[in-house]
Amino acid sequence: MRIVTGKRYENFKDAVLFPEHGKNSEELKKFVSSLEGEETVVTASLELIDLILERFKRTESGELLYSDTMKSLTLKEAYELRKYLDFDLRGALFGGFSKVSIIFCEGKTDSKFFKGVYKKLFGFKESRTTPENLKLIEKVFERDNFELLRKDDVFLAIIPSEGNAGVIRNLGNFLKAMDVFEFKVDKIGLAIDIDESAEGVMESIRGKLSSFKFTREGGNFRVGDVVIVPLLIGYHFRHPCVEWKKPTVEDLMLKLLEKQGVLRKIERAINILCIDLKRKLKPKEVIYLALASYGFWGNLEGFYEMFVMRSRKKNLEEILSAAGLLDKLAEVIE
Repeated sequence: MRIVTGKRYENFKDAVLFPEHGKNSEELKKFVSSLEGEETVVTASLELIDLILERFKRTESGELLYSDTMKSLTLKEAYELRKYLDFDLRGALFGGFSKVSIIFCEGKTDSKFFKGVYKKLFGFKESRTTPENLKLIEKVFERDNFELLRKDDVFLAIIPSEGNAGVIRNLGNFLKAMDVFEFKVDKIGLAIDIDESAEGVMESIRGKLSSFKFTREGGNFRVGDVVIVPLLIGYHFRHPCVEWKKPTVEDLMLKLLEKQGVLRKIERAINILCIDLKRKLKPKEVIYLALASYGFWGNLEGFYEMFVMRSRKKNLEEILSAAGLLDKLAEVIE
């Protein structure tokens, strides 16, 4: 199965030209169900592309070919770009590229934490304009997929990725997409938990980069003009009533709550719950207690960003320095 997108589709004489205009979802599904897997389909419909990818994503020899560059993605890569990044596989014409860095992190609470950090410590503000580099990632009112910040002429996108595996997966897919669609970013930060060892995480990154030509630059990696900066989260928050399994951004948040004096105010509630439940509290349960104590009526994601922004700059810097993250976060935007 081959899907062809882009403007130079006329080169494919034997392709199936399906007129998507005016077709409803049922007609598109009927068309896709009629495919046998050997066809070449030329289309500019994301809905049709999604339906074909869903059906043929495990096809080993399948590809999505961008006719403007005559480069291709596997159907699995294309499927993952659509699923995790809401990537526009139809391609685009680009103007001048801006200085853009991106950070892939594990989830939305993580993205709000780092968003607050870059606003509080580095002077970034939310951007109303999207740079050319990121025009293939959808950012619309109904689907706010990533945080977009700006300081002077530097843009920073913070993108949730669904766990450690998602961070590594998005790294590979994004690098491949840059080659196929011929756009670029300057740096890619990887905010990732150290589950067992830092070396294990670095080995996972090297494994993903093994299909690209990469070099080491100190603690970072380089693929072409792109620098990849590992942001390894290995901080351990200790409290007799808090269960700890592995380092996460929640550890940083709990330490910030402690430094700001919030945990002291809810210490009695933590101890009572620990006794009543006959177990230690999970980190997120403590954070919810802090949220209620703080009188915040929004969701957990909003609390992360708000609390980081209202914390003392010195406290935040001390925590990130102790976690070995402060200098690495600065590297991403330098």
